[in-house]
Amino acid sequence: MKRPKLRKASKRLTCHKRYKIQKKVRTEHHRKVRKEAKKRGRKKPKKDPGVPSTAPFKEQLLREAEQRKQRLEELKQKQKLNRQKEHEKKRKLEAKKNAKIKEKAEGKVIEASDVVLEVLDARDPMGCRCPQLEEAVTCSGGGKKLVLVLNKIDLVPKENLEKWLNYLKKEFPTVAFKSATLMKDKTLVRALQAVFQLSHTECLGTKCLLKILQEYGKTLNKAIQVGVVGFPNVGKSSIINSLKGARACNVGLTRGVTKSMQIVHTDKHTKMLDSPSIIADPSNSALALALRSIIDTEESDSADLLEGIHAILSHCNKQQVIMRYSIPDFENTEEFLALLAQKRGMLKKGGVPDIENITKVLLCDWTGARISYYSQPPESQTLPPYLTEDKIAEMQECFNLKNLEEENNNTVQALKCPSPANSIIFQSAGMANGTIVIEEESEWENLETSKEEETEEEEEENFTESDDDPDNLEEEMDVEEVNQGFIRLLLPV
Repeated sequence: MKRPKLRKASKRLTCHKRYKIQKKVRTEHHRKVRKEAKKRGRKKPKKDPGVPSTAPFKEQLLREAEQRKQRLEELKQKQKLNRQKEHEKKRKLEAKKNAKIKEKAEGKVIEASDVVLEVLDARDPMGCRCPQLEEAVTCSGGGKKLVLVLNKIDLVPKENLEKWLNYLKKEFPTVAFKSATLMKDKTLVRALQAVFQLSHTECLGTKCLLKILQEYGKTLNKAIQVGVVGFPNVGKSSIINSLKGARACNVGLTRGVTKSMQIVHTDKHTKMLDSPSIIADPSNSALALALRSIIDTEESDSADLLEGIHAILSHCNKQQVIMRYSIPDFENTEEFLALLAQKRGMLKKGGVPDIENITKVLLCDWTGARISYYSQPPESQTLPPYLTEDKIAEMQECFNLKNLEEENNNTVQALKCPSPANSIIFQSAGMANGTIVIEEESEWENLETSKEEETEEEEEENFTESDDDPDNLEEEMDVEEVNQGFIRLLLPV
Protein backbone atom coordinates (compact mmCIF):
# COMPACT_ATOMS: atom_id res chain seq x y z
CA MET A 1 0.00 0.00 0.00
CA LYS A 2 1.31 3.40 -1.05
CA ARG A 3 1.97 5.83 1.78
CA PRO A 4 -0.01 9.10 1.50
CA LYS A 5 2.07 12.18 0.93
CA LEU A 6 2.03 14.63 3.80
CA ARG A 7 2.76 17.63 1.57
CA LYS A 8 1.77 18.46 -1.99
CA ALA A 9 4.46 18.40 -4.63
CA SER A 10 5.88 21.78 -5.57
CA LYS A 11 5.01 23.19 -8.97
CA ARG A 12 8.25 25.15 -9.23
CA LEU A 13 10.43 24.43 -12.27
CA THR A 14 14.14 24.56 -12.72
CA CYS A 15 15.52 27.60 -14.55
CA HIS A 16 16.76 25.41 -17.41
CA LYS A 17 13.30 23.99 -18.04
CA ARG A 18 11.56 27.37 -17.69
CA TYR A 19 13.89 29.10 -20.16
CA LYS A 20 13.47 26.19 -22.58
CA ILE A 21 9.69 26.58 -22.53
CA GLN A 22 9.94 30.36 -23.03
CA LYS A 23 12.25 29.90 -26.02
CA LYS A 24 9.89 27.36 -27.55
CA VAL A 25 6.92 29.73 -27.16
CA ARG A 26 8.87 32.58 -28.75
CA THR A 27 9.96 30.50 -31.76
CA GLU A 28 6.40 29.24 -32.32
CA HIS A 29 5.05 32.80 -32.12
CA HIS A 30 7.61 34.11 -34.62
CA ARG A 31 6.84 31.18 -36.94
CA LYS A 32 3.12 32.03 -36.89
CA VAL A 33 3.84 35.71 -37.56
CA ARG A 34 6.02 34.83 -40.56
CA LYS A 35 3.36 32.46 -41.90
CA GLU A 36 0.65 35.17 -41.69
CA ALA A 37 2.95 37.71 -43.34
CA LYS A 38 3.52 35.30 -46.25
CA LYS A 39 -0.23 34.79 -46.67
CA ARG A 40 -0.83 38.58 -46.75
CA GLY A 41 1.97 39.00 -49.27
CA ARG A 42 3.83 41.47 -47.11
CA LYS A 43 7.35 42.16 -48.29
CA LYS A 44 10.20 44.04 -46.75
CA PRO A 45 10.85 47.53 -48.21
CA LYS A 46 13.70 47.46 -50.65
CA LYS A 47 16.76 49.46 -49.74
CA ASP A 48 17.95 52.21 -52.01
CA PRO A 49 20.95 50.70 -53.84
CA GLY A 50 22.39 54.15 -54.39
CA VAL A 51 24.59 55.19 -57.26
CA PRO A 52 27.03 52.50 -58.38
CA SER A 53 30.70 53.38 -58.11
CA THR A 54 31.28 52.63 -61.80
CA ALA A 55 28.55 55.05 -62.96
CA PRO A 56 29.70 58.23 -64.72
CA PHE A 57 29.08 61.60 -63.04
CA LYS A 58 28.57 59.89 -59.65
CA GLU A 59 29.57 62.92 -57.57
CA GLN A 60 27.25 65.21 -59.53
CA LEU A 61 24.29 62.84 -59.05
CA LEU A 62 24.94 62.58 -55.31
CA ARG A 63 25.16 66.39 -55.05
CA GLU A 64 21.83 66.76 -56.87
CA ALA A 65 20.20 64.20 -54.56
CA GLU A 66 21.41 66.11 -51.48
CA GLN A 67 20.16 69.40 -52.90
CA ARG A 68 16.76 67.78 -53.57
CA LYS A 69 16.59 66.60 -49.96
CA GLN A 70 17.47 70.05 -48.62
CA ARG A 71 14.80 71.68 -50.80
CA LEU A 72 12.18 69.24 -49.51
CA GLU A 73 13.18 69.94 -45.90
CA GLU A 74 13.04 73.72 -46.49
CA LEU A 75 9.56 73.37 -48.03
CA LYS A 76 8.38 71.35 -45.04
CA GLN A 77 9.72 73.96 -42.61
CA LYS A 78 8.08 76.82 -44.56
CA GLN A 79 4.75 75.00 -44.57
CA LYS A 80 5.06 74.40 -40.83
CA LEU A 81 5.82 78.10 -40.16
CA ASN A 82 2.88 79.18 -42.33
CA ARG A 83 0.56 76.85 -40.43
CA GLN A 84 1.80 78.25 -37.10
CA LYS A 85 1.31 81.84 -38.30
CA GLU A 86 -2.25 81.09 -39.44
CA HIS A 87 -3.00 79.43 -36.10
CA GLU A 88 -1.64 82.46 -34.20
CA LYS A 89 -3.70 84.86 -36.34
CA LYS A 90 -6.88 82.85 -35.68
CA ARG A 91 -6.12 82.71 -31.96
CA LYS A 92 -5.52 86.48 -31.79
CA LEU A 93 -8.75 87.19 -33.69
CA GLU A 94 -10.71 84.92 -31.34
CA ALA A 95 -9.07 86.56 -28.32
CA LYS A 96 -10.01 90.04 -29.62
CA LYS A 97 -13.60 88.94 -30.24
CA ASN A 98 -13.85 87.44 -26.75
CA ALA A 99 -12.31 90.59 -25.26
CA LYS A 100 -14.86 92.81 -27.00
CA ILE A 101 -17.72 90.57 -25.85
CA LYS A 102 -16.45 90.65 -22.26
CA GLU A 103 -16.00 94.43 -22.34
CA LYS A 104 -19.59 94.88 -23.52
CA ALA A 105 -20.83 92.36 -20.97
CA GLU A 106 -19.07 94.23 -18.16
CA GLY A 107 -20.65 97.50 -19.29
CA LYS A 108 -24.08 95.87 -19.50
CA VAL A 109 -23.77 94.55 -15.94
CA ILE A 110 -22.86 98.02 -14.63
CA GLU A 111 -25.73 99.61 -16.57
CA ALA A 112 -28.32 97.09 -15.37
CA SER A 113 -27.34 96.87 -11.68
CA ASP A 114 -28.43 99.08 -8.78
CA VAL A 115 -25.45 98.08 -6.62
CA VAL A 116 -22.02 97.11 -8.02
CA LEU A 117 -19.77 94.87 -5.92
CA GLU A 118 -16.11 95.31 -6.84
CA VAL A 119 -14.34 92.18 -5.59
CA LEU A 120 -10.76 92.67 -4.38
CA ASP A 121 -8.12 90.13 -3.39
CA ALA A 122 -7.14 90.92 0.23
CA ARG A 123 -3.49 90.09 -0.56
CA ASP A 124 -3.24 92.98 -3.05
CA PRO A 125 -6.40 95.15 -2.80
CA MET A 126 -4.90 98.17 -4.56
CA GLY A 127 -3.73 96.04 -7.48
CA CYS A 128 -7.28 94.66 -7.91
CA ARG A 129 -8.92 98.08 -8.11
CA CYS A 130 -9.89 99.27 -11.59
CA PRO A 131 -10.13 103.09 -11.90
CA GLN A 132 -12.16 102.85 -15.14
CA LEU A 133 -14.79 100.70 -13.39
CA GLU A 134 -15.01 102.97 -10.34
CA GLU A 135 -15.27 106.08 -12.52
CA ALA A 136 -17.99 104.45 -14.66
CA VAL A 137 -20.10 103.64 -11.56
CA THR A 138 -19.58 106.92 -9.67
CA CYS A 139 -20.22 109.10 -12.74
CA SER A 140 -23.10 107.05 -14.17
CA GLY A 141 -25.79 108.72 -12.05
CA GLY A 142 -29.13 107.14 -11.27
CA GLY A 143 -28.20 106.46 -7.66
CA LYS A 144 -25.88 103.52 -8.38
CA LYS A 145 -23.78 102.41 -5.42
CA LEU A 146 -20.31 100.87 -5.39
CA VAL A 147 -19.36 98.49 -2.55
CA LEU A 148 -15.89 96.98 -2.16
CA VAL A 149 -15.77 93.29 -1.14
CA LEU A 150 -12.42 92.27 0.35
CA ASN A 151 -12.25 88.54 -0.46
CA LYS A 152 -9.69 85.86 0.59
CA ILE A 153 -9.18 87.51 3.99
CA ASP A 154 -7.97 84.20 5.46
CA LEU A 155 -4.70 84.51 3.49
CA VAL A 156 -3.40 87.72 5.14
CA PRO A 157 -2.43 88.57 8.75
CA LYS A 158 -5.10 90.21 10.94
CA GLU A 159 -3.16 93.43 11.47
CA ASN A 160 -2.75 93.92 7.73
CA LEU A 161 -6.45 93.18 7.14
CA GLU A 162 -7.53 95.79 9.71
CA LYS A 163 -5.24 98.38 8.09
CA TRP A 164 -6.78 97.78 4.68
CA LEU A 165 -10.34 97.95 6.04
CA ASN A 166 -9.56 101.30 7.70
CA TYR A 167 -7.99 102.59 4.47
CA LEU A 168 -10.71 101.49 2.03
CA LYS A 169 -13.74 102.47 4.15
CA LYS A 170 -12.75 106.16 3.77
CA GLU A 171 -13.57 105.93 0.05
CA PHE A 172 -16.28 103.27 -0.38
CA PRO A 173 -18.29 100.96 1.93
CA THR A 174 -16.07 97.88 2.41
CA VAL A 175 -17.11 94.35 3.45
CA ALA A 176 -14.64 91.72 4.73
CA PHE A 177 -15.49 88.36 3.16
CA LYS A 178 -14.29 84.77 3.09
CA SER A 179 -16.07 82.62 0.55
CA ALA A 180 -16.76 78.91 0.91
CA THR A 181 -14.37 76.74 -1.11
CA LEU A 182 -16.05 73.31 -1.18
CA MET A 183 -19.36 74.06 -2.90
CA LYS A 184 -21.06 71.22 -4.76
CA ASP A 185 -24.38 70.68 -6.49
CA LYS A 186 -27.46 71.15 -4.31
CA THR A 187 -28.92 67.65 -4.73
CA LEU A 188 -25.59 65.88 -4.21
CA VAL A 189 -24.71 67.94 -1.12
CA ARG A 190 -28.05 67.23 0.59
CA ALA A 191 -27.83 63.50 -0.08
CA LEU A 192 -24.19 63.19 1.00
CA GLN A 193 -24.75 65.32 4.11
CA ALA A 194 -27.63 63.04 5.12
CA VAL A 195 -25.57 59.86 4.63
CA PHE A 196 -21.98 60.82 5.45
CA GLN A 197 -22.56 64.05 7.43
CA LEU A 198 -20.29 66.14 5.21
CA SER A 199 -19.87 69.88 5.59
CA HIS A 200 -18.14 72.49 3.40
CA THR A 201 -15.72 75.11 4.64
CA GLU A 202 -17.28 77.94 6.59
CA CYS A 203 -17.81 81.26 4.83
CA LEU A 204 -17.64 84.57 6.69
CA GLY A 205 -19.24 87.91 5.85
CA THR A 206 -22.36 86.56 4.11
CA LYS A 207 -24.78 87.90 6.73
CA CYS A 208 -23.14 91.32 6.65
CA LEU A 209 -23.26 91.58 2.84
CA LEU A 210 -26.85 90.31 2.57
CA LYS A 211 -27.95 92.70 5.33
CA ILE A 212 -26.44 95.70 3.51
CA LEU A 213 -28.13 94.74 0.23
CA GLN A 214 -31.50 94.12 1.89
CA GLU A 215 -31.39 97.46 3.73
CA TYR A 216 -30.57 99.29 0.52
CA GLY A 217 -33.44 97.47 -1.22
CA LYS A 218 -35.83 98.61 1.50
CA THR A 219 -34.78 102.24 1.00
CA LEU A 220 -35.53 101.93 -2.73
CA ASN A 221 -38.71 99.93 -1.94
CA LYS A 222 -38.09 97.49 -4.80
CA ALA A 223 -36.15 94.37 -5.72
CA ILE A 224 -32.56 95.26 -6.59
CA GLN A 225 -30.02 93.89 -9.04
CA VAL A 226 -26.46 93.47 -7.80
CA GLY A 227 -23.59 93.24 -10.29
CA VAL A 228 -20.44 91.39 -9.21
CA VAL A 229 -17.37 92.61 -11.11
CA GLY A 230 -13.59 92.36 -10.78
CA PHE A 231 -10.37 91.05 -12.29
CA PRO A 232 -9.79 87.31 -12.92
CA ASN A 233 -9.47 84.90 -9.99
CA VAL A 234 -10.55 87.32 -7.25
CA GLY A 235 -13.51 85.09 -6.31
CA LYS A 236 -16.61 86.66 -7.94
CA SER A 237 -18.45 83.40 -8.61
CA SER A 238 -17.42 82.00 -5.20
CA ILE A 239 -19.05 84.99 -3.46
CA ILE A 240 -22.32 84.39 -5.35
CA ASN A 241 -22.21 80.68 -4.44
CA SER A 242 -21.60 81.57 -0.78
CA LEU A 243 -24.54 84.01 -0.74
CA LYS A 244 -26.77 81.48 -2.48
CA GLY A 245 -25.63 78.59 -0.25
CA ALA A 246 -25.20 76.27 -3.24
CA ARG A 247 -23.08 75.96 -6.37
CA ALA A 248 -24.98 78.21 -8.78
CA CYS A 249 -21.91 79.38 -10.78
CA ASN A 250 -18.94 77.44 -12.13
CA VAL A 251 -15.73 77.94 -10.16
CA GLY A 252 -12.15 76.95 -11.00
CA LEU A 253 -8.47 77.65 -10.37
CA THR A 254 -7.90 78.66 -13.99
CA ARG A 255 -8.55 82.26 -14.96
CA GLY A 256 -11.59 83.30 -16.96
CA VAL A 257 -13.91 80.40 -16.05
CA THR A 258 -16.98 82.69 -16.29
CA LYS A 259 -17.35 83.59 -19.97
CA SER A 260 -20.93 84.90 -20.08
CA MET A 261 -23.50 86.63 -17.90
CA GLN A 262 -25.51 84.67 -15.40
CA ILE A 263 -28.47 85.67 -13.20
CA VAL A 264 -28.68 84.10 -9.74
CA HIS A 265 -31.61 84.76 -7.38
CA THR A 266 -30.23 84.77 -3.82
CA ASP A 267 -33.65 85.70 -2.38
CA LYS A 268 -36.88 87.40 -3.44
CA HIS A 269 -35.45 90.89 -3.26
CA THR A 270 -31.95 90.51 -4.79
CA LYS A 271 -30.71 89.28 -8.17
CA MET A 272 -26.97 88.67 -8.47
CA LEU A 273 -25.45 89.28 -11.91
CA ASP A 274 -22.31 87.22 -12.40
CA SER A 275 -20.10 88.76 -15.09
CA PRO A 276 -16.89 87.81 -16.92
CA SER A 277 -13.62 89.24 -15.63
CA ILE A 278 -12.38 92.74 -16.38
CA ILE A 279 -9.76 92.64 -19.14
CA ALA A 280 -6.47 94.20 -18.07
CA ASP A 281 -5.16 96.89 -20.42
CA PRO A 282 -1.87 95.98 -22.20
CA SER A 283 -0.39 99.31 -21.02
CA ASN A 284 -0.22 97.95 -17.43
CA SER A 285 3.06 96.90 -15.82
CA ALA A 286 4.40 93.36 -16.20
CA LEU A 287 3.34 92.56 -12.62
CA ALA A 288 -0.25 93.68 -13.20
CA LEU A 289 -0.44 91.70 -16.45
CA ALA A 290 0.98 88.58 -14.75
CA LEU A 291 -1.50 88.65 -11.84
CA ARG A 292 -4.58 90.34 -13.33
CA SER A 293 -4.78 89.36 -17.02
CA ILE A 294 -6.28 86.16 -18.41
CA ILE A 295 -3.17 84.19 -19.42
CA ASP A 296 -3.78 81.05 -21.46
CA THR A 297 -0.97 78.91 -20.06
CA GLU A 298 -1.34 76.33 -22.85
CA GLU A 299 -0.98 78.75 -25.77
CA SER A 300 0.97 81.72 -24.36
CA ASP A 301 4.68 82.15 -25.04
CA SER A 302 7.21 80.98 -22.47
CA ALA A 303 8.92 84.41 -22.64
CA ASP A 304 5.74 86.15 -21.41
CA LEU A 305 5.35 83.65 -18.58
CA LEU A 306 9.01 84.09 -17.55
CA GLU A 307 8.60 87.86 -17.58
CA GLY A 308 5.57 87.53 -15.30
CA ILE A 309 7.44 85.32 -12.83
CA HIS A 310 10.41 87.74 -12.87
CA ALA A 311 8.05 90.66 -12.09
CA ILE A 312 6.49 88.76 -9.16
CA LEU A 313 9.87 87.78 -7.68
CA SER A 314 11.26 91.31 -8.04
CA HIS A 315 8.35 92.67 -5.93
CA CYS A 316 8.89 90.14 -3.10
CA ASN A 317 11.43 89.70 -0.31
CA LYS A 318 14.03 87.20 -1.59
CA GLN A 319 14.73 85.59 1.81
CA GLN A 320 11.02 85.00 2.43
CA VAL A 321 10.65 83.38 -1.00
CA ILE A 322 13.63 81.07 -0.24
CA MET A 323 12.07 80.13 3.13
CA ARG A 324 8.63 79.60 1.61
CA TYR A 325 9.81 77.22 -1.13
CA SER A 326 12.68 75.67 0.90
CA ILE A 327 15.26 76.11 -1.85
CA PRO A 328 18.89 77.39 -1.79
CA ASP A 329 19.87 80.91 -2.77
CA PHE A 330 19.40 81.83 -6.45
CA GLU A 331 20.76 84.58 -8.68
CA ASN A 332 18.08 84.95 -11.37
CA THR A 333 14.57 83.77 -12.30
CA GLU A 334 15.75 80.85 -14.47
CA GLU A 335 17.85 79.44 -11.63
CA PHE A 336 14.91 79.82 -9.20
CA LEU A 337 12.59 77.94 -11.59
CA ALA A 338 15.20 75.21 -12.18
CA LEU A 339 15.69 74.67 -8.42
CA LEU A 340 11.93 74.59 -7.82
CA ALA A 341 11.38 72.14 -10.71
CA GLN A 342 14.07 69.81 -9.31
CA LYS A 343 12.53 69.96 -5.86
CA ARG A 344 9.02 69.16 -7.12
CA GLY A 345 10.26 66.45 -9.50
CA MET A 346 9.16 68.24 -12.67
CA LEU A 347 11.91 66.99 -14.98
CA LYS A 348 12.22 66.13 -18.65
CA LYS A 349 14.28 63.30 -20.17
CA GLY A 350 17.82 63.27 -18.90
CA GLY A 351 16.92 65.09 -15.68
CA VAL A 352 16.50 68.50 -17.39
CA PRO A 353 14.18 70.84 -15.35
CA ASP A 354 10.79 71.43 -17.01
CA ILE A 355 10.76 75.23 -16.78
CA GLU A 356 7.65 75.73 -18.95
CA ASN A 357 5.37 73.64 -16.73
CA ILE A 358 6.79 75.00 -13.46
CA THR A 359 6.09 78.60 -14.61
CA LYS A 360 2.46 77.70 -15.32
CA VAL A 361 2.07 76.02 -11.92
CA LEU A 362 3.69 78.97 -10.14
CA LEU A 363 1.40 81.53 -11.78
CA CYS A 364 -1.66 79.46 -10.81
CA ASP A 365 -0.39 79.26 -7.22
CA TRP A 366 0.05 83.04 -6.94
CA THR A 367 -3.39 83.89 -8.33
CA GLY A 368 -5.09 81.00 -6.50
CA ALA A 369 -5.36 80.52 -2.75
CA ARG A 370 -2.17 78.51 -2.13
CA ILE A 371 0.34 81.23 -1.26
CA SER A 372 -0.12 83.68 1.62
CA TYR A 373 1.32 87.10 0.81
CA TYR A 374 0.28 90.62 1.78
CA SER A 375 0.89 94.23 0.75
CA GLN A 376 0.85 97.34 2.92
CA PRO A 377 -1.69 100.15 2.30
CA PRO A 378 -0.32 103.57 1.23
CA GLU A 379 0.87 105.78 4.08
CA SER A 380 -1.13 108.83 2.93
CA GLN A 381 -4.73 108.75 1.70
CA THR A 382 -4.76 110.33 -1.77
CA LEU A 383 -8.10 110.28 -3.56
CA PRO A 384 -8.21 109.46 -7.29
CA PRO A 385 -9.30 112.33 -9.60
CA TYR A 386 -12.81 110.91 -10.17
CA LEU A 387 -13.53 110.80 -6.41
CA THR A 388 -14.53 113.90 -4.45
CA GLU A 389 -15.94 114.31 -0.95
CA ASP A 390 -19.44 114.74 -2.43
CA LYS A 391 -19.08 111.50 -4.43
CA ILE A 392 -17.85 109.64 -1.34
CA ALA A 393 -20.83 110.93 0.69
CA GLU A 394 -23.17 109.89 -2.16
CA MET A 395 -21.70 106.36 -2.27
CA GLN A 396 -21.92 105.96 1.53
CA GLU A 397 -25.50 107.25 1.66
CA CYS A 398 -28.28 104.73 2.55
CA PHE A 399 -25.74 102.41 4.27
CA ASN A 400 -25.45 101.99 8.04
CA LEU A 401 -21.66 102.35 8.34
CA LYS A 402 -21.55 101.74 12.12
CA ASN A 403 -23.27 98.37 11.81
CA LEU A 404 -21.01 97.55 8.87
CA GLU A 405 -17.90 98.29 10.94
CA GLU A 406 -19.18 96.12 13.83
CA GLU A 407 -19.91 93.22 11.46
CA ASN A 408 -16.44 93.51 9.91
CA ASN A 409 -14.87 93.44 13.39
CA ASN A 410 -16.86 90.28 14.20
CA THR A 411 -15.68 88.55 11.02
CA VAL A 412 -12.05 89.52 11.69
CA GLN A 413 -12.26 88.14 15.24
CA ALA A 414 -13.81 84.86 14.06
CA LEU A 415 -11.14 84.46 11.36
CA LYS A 416 -8.09 82.19 11.49
CA CYS A 417 -5.31 84.16 9.81
CA PRO A 418 -1.69 83.24 9.08
CA SER A 419 1.08 84.91 11.05
CA PRO A 420 3.29 87.54 9.33
CA ALA A 421 6.28 85.17 9.67
CA ASN A 422 4.53 82.60 7.42
CA SER A 423 3.53 85.18 4.79
CA ILE A 424 5.51 86.94 2.06
CA ILE A 425 5.70 90.74 2.01
CA PHE A 426 4.64 91.99 -1.42
CA GLN A 427 5.03 95.43 -3.03
CA SER A 428 1.89 96.36 -4.93
CA ALA A 429 2.09 97.99 -8.36
CA GLY A 430 -0.97 100.18 -7.70
CA MET A 431 -4.30 100.25 -9.51
CA ALA A 432 -4.61 98.19 -12.69
CA ASN A 433 -6.22 99.74 -15.77
CA GLY A 434 -9.03 97.83 -17.45
CA THR A 435 -11.21 98.26 -20.55
CA ILE A 436 -14.97 98.69 -20.09
CA VAL A 437 -17.59 99.57 -22.72
CA ILE A 438 -20.93 100.83 -21.39
CA GLU A 439 -23.92 100.44 -23.71
CA GLU A 440 -27.50 101.59 -23.63
CA GLU A 441 -30.09 99.85 -21.51
CA SER A 442 -32.12 98.89 -24.60
CA GLU A 443 -29.45 96.35 -25.59
CA TRP A 444 -29.73 94.55 -22.27
CA GLU A 445 -32.32 92.01 -23.39
CA ASN A 446 -31.36 88.97 -21.35
CA LEU A 447 -32.19 90.49 -17.97
CA GLU A 448 -35.78 90.91 -16.80
CA THR A 449 -35.63 94.55 -15.80
CA SER A 450 -38.88 95.98 -17.14
CA LYS A 451 -40.88 98.31 -14.95
CA GLU A 452 -44.04 96.20 -15.21
CA GLU A 453 -42.34 93.17 -13.66
CA GLU A 454 -40.87 95.32 -10.90
CA THR A 455 -44.29 96.75 -10.03
CA GLU A 456 -45.79 93.24 -10.02
CA GLU A 457 -43.07 92.05 -7.64
CA GLU A 458 -43.65 95.07 -5.39
CA GLU A 459 -47.41 94.42 -5.25
CA GLU A 460 -47.01 90.68 -4.61
CA GLU A 461 -44.16 90.79 -2.08
CA ASN A 462 -44.01 94.30 -0.45
CA PHE A 463 -40.86 93.08 1.35
CA THR A 464 -42.78 90.75 3.70
CA GLU A 465 -41.58 87.31 4.71
CA SER A 466 -43.94 85.14 2.67
CA ASP A 467 -43.68 81.57 1.38
CA ASP A 468 -41.71 80.65 -1.73
CA ASP A 469 -43.16 80.77 -5.23
CA PRO A 470 -44.97 77.61 -6.49
CA ASP A 471 -42.25 76.99 -9.10
CA ASN A 472 -39.56 77.04 -6.41
CA LEU A 473 -41.67 74.75 -4.21
CA GLU A 474 -42.03 72.25 -7.08
CA GLU A 475 -38.27 72.37 -7.69
CA GLU A 476 -37.57 71.76 -3.99
CA MET A 477 -40.01 68.82 -3.97
CA ASP A 478 -38.17 67.32 -6.97
CA VAL A 479 -34.84 67.83 -5.20
CA GLU A 480 -36.14 66.09 -2.06
CA GLU A 481 -37.39 63.12 -4.12
CA VAL A 482 -33.99 62.81 -5.81
CA ASN A 483 -32.24 63.00 -2.43
CA GLN A 484 -34.46 60.31 -0.93
CA GLY A 485 -33.85 57.98 -3.87
CA PHE A 486 -30.10 58.62 -3.68
CA ILE A 487 -30.08 57.88 0.07
CA ARG A 488 -32.02 54.63 -0.46
CA LEU A 489 -29.37 53.50 -2.98
CA LEU A 490 -26.48 54.33 -0.62
CA LEU A 491 -27.92 52.95 2.62
CA PRO A 492 -27.61 49.18 3.20
CA VAL A 493 -30.81 47.15 2.92
